[in-house]
Amino acid sequence: MGKWFKSGSPWIWMTAGAVSLSLVAVLGLLLLIAWRGLTYFWPSSLYEWQLVHPDGRQELLIGEIYDREWVPMERLRDAGITLPGNEEFVERLLVKTGNREYVPLDFRWVLVPSIVSTKVPKELAVVERARNGNFYGYPVALQQGEREIRGPELDAALARAIDDARALTKEADRLQSSDIGRINHQLERLRLEQRKLALDGQDTPEALATIEARREALNAEYQILERRLFDLREQAGQSALLVRDMRGQEVRLSLNDVLDVTYSNALSTPGKVWHWMKAVGSFVVDEPREANTEGGVFPAIFGTVFMVMLMAVIVTPFGVMAAVYLHEYAHKGPITRLIRIAVINLAGVPSIVYGVFGLGFFVYMVGGSLDELFYPEALPNPTFGTPGVLWSALTLAILTLPVVIVSTEEGLSRIPSAVRQGSLALGATKAETLWRIVLPMASPAIMTGLILAVARAAGEVAPLMLVGVVKLAPQLPVDGNFPYVHLDRKFMHLGFHIYDVGFQSPNVEAARPLVYATSFLLVTVIVALNLTAIGVRNHLREKFRAFDH
Repeated sequence: MGKWFKSGSPWIWMTAGAVSLSLVAVLGLLLLIAWRGLTYFWPSSLYEWQLVHPDGRQELLIGEIYDREWVPMERLRDAGITLPGNEEFVERLLVKTGNREYVPLDFRWVLVPSIVSTKVPKELAVVERARNGNFYGYPVALQQGEREIRGPELDAALARAIDDARALTKEADRLQSSDIGRINHQLERLRLEQRKLALDGQDTPEALATIEARREALNAEYQILERRLFDLREQAGQSALLVRDMRGQEVRLSLNDVLDVTYSNALSTPGKVWHWMKAVGSFVVDEPREANTEGGVFPAIFGTVFMVMLMAVIVTPFGVMAAVYLHEYAHKGPITRLIRIAVINLAGVPSIVYGVFGLGFFVYMVGGSLDELFYPEALPNPTFGTPGVLWSALTLAILTLPVVIVSTEEGLSRIPSAVRQGSLALGATKAETLWRIVLPMASPAIMTGLILAVARAAGEVAPLMLVGVVKLAPQLPVDGNFPYVHLDRKFMHLGFHIYDVGFQSPNVEAARPLVYATSFLLVTVIVALNLTAIGVRNHLREKFRAFDH
């Protein structure tokens, strides 16, 4: 036994066991997040319950089951609810009822003893809407102008009408965001151009007349597009769906707000799988709705990836140059050792401190100076003197800079000095040796530092709350208006989206599954970015492997 311990085998097994337990814990956590998030998009069964409350009141309830739990009978008695029987615990269901225009709450608890009958009718449908959430009920008729369609033809006609309405709505949204947005952008640039002329004392009648002529041309084009937009909205709203709800009343739902109608109880297993795949796809590519509790997260995905890539472009050259200076040029003395200690200690600074620094230095000092020098016509409205994606990327670049420096230095230290000396002996300068020999050999270590930087930056939220991230960004940082990439704009981020949905949502029950889904999506984005960087690193490692021999 003593020899076995001295051989080191027990420590190898302990290390392997610890690594295995860590992997199991991480995979278990990911599977839990994926299960709780992705099952949200699975079409749930719709129920019709006949309720008799303890006070004798009868009610018809339509909805889907979100959760169930057992509550002590004593707790119900304290709340003034008396039920027959001597059971210690009573089961209750959390039911999503939708129809928020006609019921006080989207979710309500229902005691199982109050349920007299339960039905799962195939004719019951969930109507997904762009506003006011889902609507549950029985589709009765489709109204198209003076025409009304009922009976067996309803389903096919309704599917065609929804497709037509969605096409019109999509065209209207494209017109509003692209063409009308372009004109608004040009009108704003004309306003700033006119103000700049006034500040420079060059607002001559000829210059003002030229600007006014351009403004009139843009306004005329705007009026044409606006009439086209109103026509599209009107055409999309001409059709309506009549739905009989739980109150027994027929409600008119305009099709310009209807996204889909699903008969969940009538779907087969392949149909449910197809519906689930469409729902997941919509979650990835659509914009958020209803205070981020419905819809998709595409702006947050785009903002996260764009900010991380911009951060990587900024941090990599600065980190590599700092590491090269410290390792190749700086004298090995107390000052160099002090700088290295400071770099290592920077990695332990709380991220919110970097956010405060970014807000004070980048936003207020640098951004304010840029506004005074280059954008005086826009003041007092700031252009760069306000939080934006550029300052967020710079703040996270400083936050992750120590990681890149340390990793690059480790890579440089592993390159044999004989390689440098051989290059210099063949007549190459020190700069040529670094650029053509040393840095290519150290590129895998540089990529390792970049991978660690991306992994940390993609999940940071605290500093971004101060320097650029917002709950809902009306425009992406990239669009079709010159200069096409707008680094001064605010943006959405998956990490902040999780915080906002989980802790700031007015509808907690509806937001809870989206927290898991967005968390899983954030992990997926980080893994995808890291796998891309790992692939590049492996390619570089194979490419320069011959340099090691």
